[in-house]
Amino acid sequence: MSGETDYLRSRELLSRDDSRLLIVDVQEIFVPVIPDAESMIENCRKLLAGARILGIPAAATEQYPKGLGRTVPALASFFEDIPEKLRFSSAECVGWTAAEQDERFKVVVAGIETHVCILQTALDLMAAGYQVYLPADALASQKPVDKDFALQRLRDSGATITTTEAILFEWCEVAGTYEFKQISRLVTGR
Repeated sequence: MSGETDYLRSRELLSRDDSRLLIVDVQEIFVPVIPDAESMIENCRKLLAGARILGIPAAATEQYPKGLGRTVPALASFFEDIPEKLRFSSAECVGWTAAEQDERFKVVVAGIETHVCILQTALDLMAAGYQVYLPADALASQKPVDKDFALQRLRDSGATITTTEAILFEWCEVAGTYEFKQISRLVTGR
């Protein structure tokens, strides 16, 4: 077997060098009406912590915070600034260039609501040339049917549906490192 430098990794896999993370509208007003909100928030927190460990840039957005409240504290603490938006899509307000000019052309998108802001953000990012990855366990809608059909539509449109744990280990790529141990603790909670 060849050395590590000769290893050709699949382009379908995420890496710390080609990825970024976007957390969309995980705001206080939604928490009481979202099924499994605590689990979704915890998975978003794991993604943010993993991104921080591995040096992956992360951004967040808030939909009309004057009316819908701020980002939940467990996630807001990861950011100095969270842009506000009125448009449902977050693609415009994060200020990223077109993917053709960007080494980080893969975007992991997580948050609320899957059939509105997530769907529109993901489709806009794909139209700009980004590859979009959606951790199903870090996404939410008030009605499960809305989330289910949005994920089907996004998959049909070219987005990759995956999970938080899969993303974290793709970003990490190898075992036996200090970073791997930190990621493993995030996943297992130990």
